[in-house]
Amino acid sequence: MKISIFGLGYVGCVSSVCLAKEGHDVIGVDVNQTKVDMINDGKSPIVEKDLNVILERIVKNNNSTGSLIATTNALRAVADTDISLICVGTPSNDNGSLKLDYVKRCAGNIGAGIREKEKYHVIVARSTMLPGTVEDVIIREVEYSSGKKAGNDFGAVMNPEFLRESTSIDDFFNPPVTVIGELDNKSGDVVQKMYHFLEAPFVRTDIKSAEMIKYANNTFHGLKVTFANEIGAICKTLGIDSHKVMDIFCMDNKLNLSSYYLKPGFAFGGSCLPKDLRAITYKAKEQDLNVPILSSIIDSNKEHIERVAKNIMRSGKKKIGILGLSFKAGTDDLRESPLVILTEKLIGKGYDISIYDKNVAVAKLFGANKEYIEKEIPHISSLMVDDIASISSHAEIIIIGNKSEEFNSILIQCSPDTIIYDLVRITQDISKTPEGYEGICW
Repeated sequence: MKISIFGLGYVGCVSSVCLAKEGHDVIGVDVNQTKVDMINDGKSPIVEKDLNVILERIVKNNNSTGSLIATTNALRAVADTDISLICVGTPSNDNGSLKLDYVKRCAGNIGAGIREKEKYHVIVARSTMLPGTVEDVIIREVEYSSGKKAGNDFGAVMNPEFLRESTSIDDFFNPPVTVIGELDNKSGDVVQKMYHFLEAPFVRTDIKSAEMIKYANNTFHGLKVTFANEIGAICKTLGIDSHKVMDIFCMDNKLNLSSYYLKPGFAFGGSCLPKDLRAITYKAKEQDLNVPILSSIIDSNKEHIERVAKNIMRSGKKKIGILGLSFKAGTDDLRESPLVILTEKLIGKGYDISIYDKNVAVAKLFGANKEYIEKEIPHISSLMVDDIASISSHAEIIIIGNKSEEFNSILIQCSPDTIIYDLVRITQDISKTPEGYEGICW
């Protein structure tokens, strides 16, 4: 495949060398003549393990099939290739927003090259950009400068990179997943063919999701580093070996290092998480430690409950049905349940509320939580009904609070104008759900 790569910085240089190594004919494009000259001399403009050795071998024609040359001539590079990768920088402006000048200029140059071509050309964004950038900036610039139409005359793909400095060659050839955010199947097929040598699974998705995944990754990586450092700081003041603690922590791949808690939905609750977060942050204060990440978790959790309440208040509707009062399906535990907190907030605002939760109904009669229900939330337990049908006939807004399987029936029982806030995404196939069905963070 003939590939042009725009921007010979870290991502562009590594991508150029690795793709050429796998047999592609690559043209690297950069405005910096020094970088261009270095690559054409077989010398890497960046320091990266094994990169210089591979580059020198390719340029000296010792590679079996692929080739790599560099140029400052963007138009010629587009004319001579079938696919163009955008790997230019997206630095921060002073206010934190992305500086997209290089991306716009690059897209304009590619568009100018496409104007002179009859053949379908695919543009692949590898630079890290916020959701909407490919569609609102790159495609728009290319269409303007080429006079052609995306999807008809050229394709577009977001293909985020997950390269780490010092291990980028290995990361390129051994990714956990290759994400292809495609404008259409034709565009995605070209990119998947380009990566024919990769064994990792391919995920074909929409462009905005592919743009967002890099931000989800990097913010989570930052969160993990600061989380570990705050736990370490508390451990140090208490004379505990933080590495020993975190080594044990990382052994749990059922909960700690897993996808279990990483499904956007509703707030956490129960007898453990809120209590333990308060205890450890209080202990940090006793040690005169500032732990902003740990201290913000409870506030963030409360804010999520507020989002639901604000959505309900904006709707102007007053009759609310709540399916599930316990914080988790299959339990009657109401201690610090976010559904209880939400219900109390709505009661205080004068909403007409009905609640169904069969497990809580049993606990109300003779379960372990009978005393809690009678003493702590008698005003809420009095609002409970005996069946789901009572909820669907009463409510203008229905809140699905946990993943009890019986709640699936509400999606076909309620009237078309009923709003359903599903806080747990009880069904994965949202294409077949009622018009008023939605989540708070999905």
